[in-house]
Amino acid sequence: MTENQFQSAIGAAETFKRLTDDPMEADFWSGYIRGSRRLYHGDKFGTAEEHDLWMKAGNSDDESRRRQGAGYMAGFNGLVIGAAITAAKGGRT
Repeated sequence: MTENQFQSAIGAAETFKRLTDDPMEADFWSGYIRGSRRLYHGDKFGTAEEHDLWMKAGNSDDESRRRQGAGYMAGFNGLVIGAAITAAKGGRT
């Protein structure tokens, strides 16, 4: 991921998070932003333990945490913003 791709993805995700009226969608974008940062910065962003917790969050019983985890995985896996929009709306990541 280049710096321009990173900045573009973060900017779009922050805009979608700010504009949505759906708190679960906002949770997805929060996770996406964090996952994108982990992808771009690598081990310099967060700890290995935090990364493991975020990766497991997608299986949480708590819907909010599950959406954050789905967003994190989408960002960490480098999902382009168009595909991330589909995932945020309930599609598969």
